[in-house]
Amino acid sequence: MTSLSIAEAAEKTGLTAHTLRYYERDGLLLHSVDRAPSGHRRYTAEDLRWIQMVTRLRATGMPIRDVRRYAALVRDGDGNEAERLGLLLAHREVVERQLAEVTGHLRAIDHKIALYENKVAPTA
Repeated sequence: MTSLSIAEAAEKTGLTAHTLRYYERDGLLLHSVDRAPSGHRRYTAEDLRWIQMVTRLRATGMPIRDVRRYAALVRDGDGNEAERLGLLLAHREVVERQLAEVTGHLRAIDHKIALYENKVAPTA
């Protein structure tokens, strides 16, 4: 894959150009995005993979400060894997609790749906 403009990267990731700039400015990316001779950002496949990871962490509720810390650890390279693992395991616990809570809500909704379906279903 050749590099992508910010508009193309935004389309591929489902994010806005503003968000991509913010991710870079706030230290959420692994490195500064390469620039074309014109000064325009050029995103690589590696950039897009990392942006997808950041997007997943944010979508599951990881605070910006933790995403920033995780990115800094990855940037620092080998030797801090235990800390990276700790961050991800702690986040996984939070996501699992949220998932269990939402699953409970879904079960309650399904129960109500079943009650209403029984009331409105024609009797045979």
